[in-house]
Amino acid sequence: MLSLLALTATACSGEASRLGLPEPITEQGKRILTLWQGSWTAAFATGAIVWGLIIWAVLFHRKRSDDLPPQVRYNLPIEMLYTAVPFIMIAVLFYFTARDENYIEKTSKKPDVLVNVIAFQWSWRFDYPQYKQDTGLPVSVVGTPSAPDANPGTKPVLVIPVGKTVRFNLHTNDVIHSFWVPAFLYKKDVMPGAKDNQFEITATKTGTYEGRCAELCGVDHSRMLFQLKVVTPAEFQTFIDQHKAVGGAQ
Repeated sequence: MLSLLALTATACSGEASRLGLPEPITEQGKRILTLWQGSWTAAFATGAIVWGLIIWAVLFHRKRSDDLPPQVRYNLPIEMLYTAVPFIMIAVLFYFTARDENYIEKTSKKPDVLVNVIAFQWSWRFDYPQYKQDTGLPVSVVGTPSAPDANPGTKPVLVIPVGKTVRFNLHTNDVIHSFWVPAFLYKKDVMPGAKDNQFEITATKTGTYEGRCAELCGVDHSRMLFQLKVVTPAEFQTFIDQHKAVGGAQ
């Protein structure tokens, strides 16, 4: 009950209304945030009803004598009520979850930008197969993993355009990693083997954001970091042209 009041009192502030999640920077992230907020609202409402019934029972049905109160058995309407109501609640939650999952996992036939994400112990490589260097190889950004001599390595920078559909194809040849940008409100495992995971996002705001591996993958897992830069389409084209000229960069 107190939690519901606190949520209502702070609903106008952005951070409080997100209930612990960062501000989403993609269309898909906004859908995830809406589902998260709706789930908490339903949980608070259920909690308020349950606590209300408990308090009502304590106040109006407390023991007043040693006489045994009337016993009600096999009350069919009540049994139907406490069977049907939870079923309806679960069905509603399932519907919205399945609807939003289908939307988040949907991929288009022709995304605007393709990025092949290659995870390795312990850094990342980002290839843009639609854009070729003079050598015929794709434009690529590669990170340098940390070394035993305490060299921290370099974080690769993943650049994508705002307002465009970007598909990430996730691949690794060693162990399981997980591609995670917290501002996406979403992460996906990078699995070794024949089948690569993939997902699409459409960024809604420019800026620089941190990314990391979210799956324990070895001794330097904590250093498996990268940066995401969401830029305008013109700035993205400049980035591609520069990397075509220099043949990729770190």
